[in-house]
Amino acid sequence: MTRWVMIADLRRCVGCQTCTAACKQANETPPGVQWRRVLDLEVGEYPDVRRAFVPVGCMHCDDPPCMHVCPSTATRKRPDGIVTIDYDLCIGCAYCAVACPYQARFKSSEDALRPDVATKCTFCVERIDAGLAKGLQPGVDPEATPVCVNSCIAQALHFGDVADPASHIAGLLAENQHFRMHEEVGTGPRFYYLWDKNP
Repeated sequence: MTRWVMIADLRRCVGCQTCTAACKQANETPPGVQWRRVLDLEVGEYPDVRRAFVPVGCMHCDDPPCMHVCPSTATRKRPDGIVTIDYDLCIGCAYCAVACPYQARFKSSEDALRPDVATKCTFCVERIDAGLAKGLQPGVDPEATPVCVNSCIAQALHFGDVADPASHIAGLLAENQHFRMHEEVGTGPRFYYLWDKNP
């Protein structure tokens, strides 16, 4: 069964924020709402300190806490692992925003397209579904791939089906040291980070 995941290669990310701009433009999010963000962190200990840029957003968890607290069943997980929000069912209670350990949920009365409902990164699910209907391969064909991945100038972002052992995604995870954010809370995030502890 298909399992869509995203990978950020932290060894390549330059912190340019092109992915955040592409996401904002594609999804028409209002001021203050950014589904794809890039954190600017310092890592290491003096005098061996360096910067790391970490793309974050919805992790499309295997066990999403946002879904469990949703009283209207607006938040759902598809069989391919993408966590969605049905805006027609969302009542805007924002329980999901409180439950999310990744601060990936937003609610804004200034959102012209989605006023007063919860919103988040969707892995550009409409692009994925439209691409699949045309016989395209998400993560390979740009038309079927999330816009943040397409826009990355450093080729730090990757997307694909981790259940396919021949996929680029599966190869990256097999060949590189990686981690997932806040894995200890048991959510099973589908966003992986490639990172070498010792440069």
